[in-house]
Amino acid sequence: MSEGSGTPAGSSSGTDGAKQPTVAWFHCFSGIAGDMALGALIDAGADLGEVRNLCARLPIGGWALEAETVMRTGIAGTKIHVLAERSTVVRTAAHITALVEEARLPERVRRRALATFNALAVAEGRLHRRPPDHVHFHEVGGIDAIIDIVGTCAALEVLEVDEVYSSPVATGMGMIRSAHGLIPNPPPAVVELLKGAPTYSLDVSVELTTPTGAALLAALAVDFGPMPELVIDAVGFGAGSAELQDRPNLTQVIIGERAVTLERGQVVTLLECNVDDITGELLAHAITALLEAGALDAWVTPIVMKKGRPGYTVSALSDPSVAGQVASTMVAETGTFGVRGSELERWPQSRLVERVDVAGLPIRIKIGARRLKVEHDDAVRVARRTGMPLREVLAEAEQAWRRRGEEPLAEVPYIHGPEHAHDHDYAKTGRTAPDSRGRTSDITGSDATVHAVSDEISSHDDDNQPDEAG
Repeated sequence: MSEGSGTPAGSSSGTDGAKQPTVAWFHCFSGIAGDMALGALIDAGADLGEVRNLCARLPIGGWALEAETVMRTGIAGTKIHVLAERSTVVRTAAHITALVEEARLPERVRRRALATFNALAVAEGRLHRRPPDHVHFHEVGGIDAIIDIVGTCAALEVLEVDEVYSSPVATGMGMIRSAHGLIPNPPPAVVELLKGAPTYSLDVSVELTTPTGAALLAALAVDFGPMPELVIDAVGFGAGSAELQDRPNLTQVIIGERAVTLERGQVVTLLECNVDDITGELLAHAITALLEAGALDAWVTPIVMKKGRPGYTVSALSDPSVAGQVASTMVAETGTFGVRGSELERWPQSRLVERVDVAGLPIRIKIGARRLKVEHDDAVRVARRTGMPLREVLAEAEQAWRRRGEEPLAEVPYIHGPEHAHDHDYAKTGRTAPDSRGRTSDITGSDATVHAVSDEISSHDDDNQPDEAG
């Protein structure tokens, strides 16, 4: 049901410097109509003159757009009036599409308006069993409905809205009169347009949601539900014509910038045990064995156990797919009588590992979005072989990388949700797809490293594997 957002305009930056989209959330507690949506956006701050000027690009005349402040159950809102001469012209969907195309509207206004009219045409076509382009619009083909739809799309652009969301949509019940005579409420076109959207009925014999309002949501709404997390900037109410007894006949819109939230991280399993009867040599071997079993990271923490005995917590972080074998290794190597586990999330940063040469010897270097780090064991090996101070080896390795004049690795935010299905065997792969220069990078924090590093390093010292933080 999404029209798709365009390039964010006027959005603020989040903590990571990225532009945050501007969002409009329609609260349809009394339904929604085209004039109510437009009125809410005008009430929220869209300049009426700018909206009017954009609508004036349509090759149709004989209309005026006015706004009035009204009260509905003690709440002030904006009532939109499209003043137009009565006409018997019945426009087809193809005719209205041509009008919008000819208007030379801003691209996002044009795209949103066409998507809305197309949603209407498809819905009416299904109801009347005819192709969408051949659908005859009656009420929707009138000048007022055209201005309501194009005006709403224009107001979204004036407010620099990038994404549209909506609450569940209220509808009325009973029977209402249309150009075809009496029809059920909500109208069949509204029901067709809101397929897949959450709706509910109120015991009100008024057309709370109209085809134009439903079409705007069907074409433009990214999602339906509670208000997204926003930094609220403006609020507006658009008024309907009828006075309702038990509720304000208004549609509310809330405008704001999307709040910066933490995306779902990589799911990992933390395995731990407490031991007080193991030597330091066995602990060191246990850590190595855990990493070889597929743990993303493993460590030991000194603790004080019952009866004041000094002990250790042995911890291992693993992907859930290998948690069983890591737990078995922990039991076998520590002699513990039990292992506890918990599910966590983590947000590893993208990195790659490449090679530089210092004094003719290879040194691995890890490059991230904000820093680079020389592999310590490689630097120690070079220092021993050359007699250079370790500090100089580290500095020379960093300078060797910077002399290449290459850009740092672009930061890739870790996005992982339940809909993101892929192989979770991070301990075996742990690499991203190649970048534009054929480099692959480790985003898991596991022992897996990029294969851009020459096998020459391993030939110097097979035990020097890069340290990875979990």
